[in-house]
Amino acid sequence: QVQLVESGGGLVQAGGSLRLSCAASGRTFSSYSMAWFRQAPGKEREFVAGISASGGTTYYGDSVKGRFTISRDNAKNMLYLQMNSLKPEDTAVYYCAARSRGGSWMIVSSYDYWGQGTQVTVSS
Repeated sequence: QVQLVESGGGLVQAGGSLRLSCAASGRTFSSYSMAWFRQAPGKEREFVAGISASGGTTYYGDSVKGRFTISRDNAKNMLYLQMNSLKPEDTAVYYCAARSRGGSWMIVSSYDYWGQGTQVTVSS
């Protein structure tokens, strides 16, 4: 079992940057593929970025390509999301998620464990 705790959210002006972190418990973090999702009020949870268990492969949603970077440190059981050139439409609660099985990166049901989320607000 994996427990996930996000941090690093906050209020930032458009064009600014934030770095989200996700701390994972357990000794098997390196066996999980990880992802970031986000959910804005009244909208469905949306895939943001994913990274393979080894960190060698990454995936991004179209709306964040070129602006966000996902990374992980398996020695520290940490997942990160560097967010640059933030836009007001990036405002959402951001969640980290873990999965040990296959399936689509972009589908919520592919993931076994979720954090509680961290709020990111981008002002115009």
